[in-house]
Amino acid sequence: MARSVSTIFWLAAKEVRSFFRDGVLIGLVIYSFSLAIIAQAQGNSQELHNASLGVVDEDRSDLSRRIAGAFLAPYFKPAEPIRQRDVDRLMNTGRYTFVLDIPPHFERDVLAGRVPTLQVLVDATAMVQAGIGASYARQIIETEISGFVARFHDRRPPAADLAVRIAFNPNVTTGWFTSIMGVVNNVTMLAIILAGAAVVREREHGTMDHLLVMPVTPFEIAVSKVLGNALVITVAVGLSLTLVVRQLLGIPIAGSVPLFVAGVAVYLFFAMSVGIFLATIARTMPQLGLLYMLVAIPLNLLSGANTPLESMPYVLRMVMEASPSTHFVSFAQAILYRGAGFDIVWSQFVRVALMGALFLGLGLVRYRKVMGQS
Repeated sequence: MARSVSTIFWLAAKEVRSFFRDGVLIGLVIYSFSLAIIAQAQGNSQELHNASLGVVDEDRSDLSRRIAGAFLAPYFKPAEPIRQRDVDRLMNTGRYTFVLDIPPHFERDVLAGRVPTLQVLVDATAMVQAGIGASYARQIIETEISGFVARFHDRRPPAADLAVRIAFNPNVTTGWFTSIMGVVNNVTMLAIILAGAAVVREREHGTMDHLLVMPVTPFEIAVSKVLGNALVITVAVGLSLTLVVRQLLGIPIAGSVPLFVAGVAVYLFFAMSVGIFLATIARTMPQLGLLYMLVAIPLNLLSGANTPLESMPYVLRMVMEASPSTHFVSFAQAILYRGAGFDIVWSQFVRVALMGALFLGLGLVRYRKVMGQS
């Protein structure tokens, strides 16, 4: 047993040294946990931010000025006055995403109890901002009109006052979600690629034959590849959450980073077993890349990182309940978003560990068979 542990240790050290001699893999790991996370957090915003607004004020009343002034940062840029005849040209050139057209005598008609028409033009080529912004504009206009009319007419208070409290992400900021989920998804990606590349690289470089004549077993070789590359990924995850997500992006992490990194280490036994299994099928790195797309992309898309499991069909939901990636995403969100401790997520840790052990066993059986045929 002591000899086997020593052998695995030195083989794992060899895997780490091999990784640091491969500039492409180093660049992939650094990019995946730095620039890729920044791009996901800041480049794909799902909330309204600094939308351009033009106002055609044909009424020039207190109410019209009140409405125009209610469109505030950070959702909207300061409203800019424009002329009616310039609206089509400015919309066609993309100068404004929203144009508010307040007709003449608008305030007088509102106070008289009439139903005047107020027009909001929206450039729907900015799809996300158009949908959310149109709803925001409606709420802002209705609120300002109700407040203005209440100054002149007695209004009964509403029957109920709805208080909405948003937990864990009060401003519903997309970057808080996409950055951490980017780290989670990239763990699966890199685990499969690094473990698979470690096996394929041995075959392409001809060093597999050297290993076969050494006094080592296929089990020791496979486990060393898992441990060596797992060490690289766990360190990268810890640095990414601490330096990129928390420090550079300024996104708060509610829970314990060390606890999450421990969960990553447990999950990596499953993900890297998948990589080793795929590498026993693929003969070259391009083939491994094609197999990766068939396996890893569905795992990420259906794990609950992008769409809640409750939104999926029943049969698909039951299938994904048996996937360690689903439980990995679940305890990652519980720890990093909601500040859950080990007393809450321990059962998911155990499920991931048991499933990972099962897949590791299947991967080792396949790896031993392929090694025996070499």
